[in-house]
Parts: sequence; structure tokens; C-alpha cells
Amino acid sequence: MSMQRGKLVVISGPSGAGKTSVCRALKLHADVVFSVSATTRTQRAGEQDGVDYHFLSREDFQRRLGENQFLEWATYNGNLYGTPRWPMDTALAQGKTFLVEIEVKGTRQLRERGVEGLYVFIAPPSIDELRRRLLHRGSNDPVEIEQRVRIAGDELAAARESVGGRPMYDVILENRDLDATIRGVQELLWPSA
Repeated sequence: MSMQRGKLVVISGPSGAGKTSVCRALKLHADVVFSVSATTRTQRAGEQDGVDYHFLSREDFQRRLGENQFLEWATYNGNLYGTPRWPMDTALAQGKTFLVEIEVKGTRQLRERGVEGLYVFIAPPSIDELRRRLLHRGSNDPVEIEQRVRIAGDELAAARESVGGRPMYDVILENRDLDATIRGVQELLWPSA
């Protein structure tokens, strides 16, 4: 492979839409470097610090924010999330695809700053299907599920907005079938000859 500059790929979507599953599949490709976000939320069973997220205290997160160590950051459901800046610069210089899974607010920050890349939004087939998926997870209580469903409605509306005269997302994919959605994203990244 030639050492041309890599590509930033941003994947967003509501909680339960399938964005994390899509990203897991893309991470299997040798030329993909996956961004590990930082968060102040509580670590879930089975998650590993530095692999799934960098779990930080609120104080440490805010200190790093003040030092401009994040490419973007957002508050979601009462917790802080951010994308560390340096891994992207390293990956792109090596000609890799740098994959970032972020919320809509983070995408807006990147678009406002003119950060070039491919921006993909993974949407659920419907709000009812999203609610069913969140219930099926079994990791959220009913109040939190309804909060996530409400946030999802806002995110779905925001995904169709424009930022600086450009669409927020280059592509919006409806995830009815996970395997088909994964193939759709792969085709965007590595079109068939």
C-alpha cells in the first residue's frame, strides 16, 4: 500500500441503532484504527478500560478538556464523552482509516471545525424497534430506556440538519438488518472495483 494520508470515518446513531456493532465489524479490517473514547460514565460488566473506553473521573476529564486534548466532546445522558486527538493524527499520517464512534453533538463540532472525513449515521427502522432493542439488551432500567428513546428522536432530527452549508452526515443508513448495514458501510469505505 502507498503511504497516502488516511481517512477519518465518523459513525453516529442513537443508542440501540447498531452503530457499535457496525464499528466492531469494521475494526476487524487491518487498515482500520478505532478511536477509544474517554468517558465519565460507569464501566459496564465486561468492559475493559483502554479498550472499550478510557474511564475517567469527571475532574480528570475536565482537566484534559482544558488542555485541548480532545478532538470533540459532549455530554450525553449526564456523562461526559470525548475523542482523544493524538491517535487520529498518528493513524492518518500512517495512511490508516481512523474510525470514530461519536454522538451527534460531537459530529456537529467536527463539521463546524471543517474536519474532513466520511460521516455516516446509523438509524433504527423505527422508534418502536429502537425501544425493543434497548429492552432486549437488559442493561438499562425502564426510565433510562425512555430517556434514550427521547434522545434518539432528537438525534434522528439533527442527523438531517446542515452545518456550514453541508449536510451533517454524508450518508444515513437505516439498520433493518445488521449484516446488510455492515456491508453497506464497508462498500462506502472500500468500493468494489
